[in-house]
Amino acid sequence: MSNESITVETTIHAPIEKVWECLNKPEHITKWAFASDDWEAPAAENDLRVGGRFKTVMAAKDGSDGFDFTGTYTAVKEHELIEYDMDGEDKRHVKTTLTETPDGVHVTQTFDPENENPLEMQREGWQAILDNFKKHAESD
Repeated sequence: MSNESITVETTIHAPIEKVWECLNKPEHITKWAFASDDWEAPAAENDLRVGGRFKTVMAAKDGSDGFDFTGTYTAVKEHELIEYDMDGEDKRHVKTTLTETPDGVHVTQTFDPENENPLEMQREGWQAILDNFKKHAESD
């Protein structure tokens, strides 16, 4: 397992309350939690508290592939911080921070990479999902 974590980030031009809601409410998660237009997130569940669990169903629109993205929260501070461990043998850790700036809400995600895909591919995939999230949070 690589000990080099990967970071992706963006600034969202929306109030922190809206960004937080879009990040965490299942009815919003299903609208942005995919890396490309040929994928979708048909279902999501979220129990946002330390020890709480989440599940996002990620699927190719043509039905050729899919998986459940699941894990357990290890830290939650409203409008500031979310940390969780993904399910799986390696329990990869993800930390998301939200910082209010004059330009909007700066969102930074740092995650432990997996061993199957090149680091750059993982970074691009997570950045694409974050970009989708930005687009959704900035829309009405």
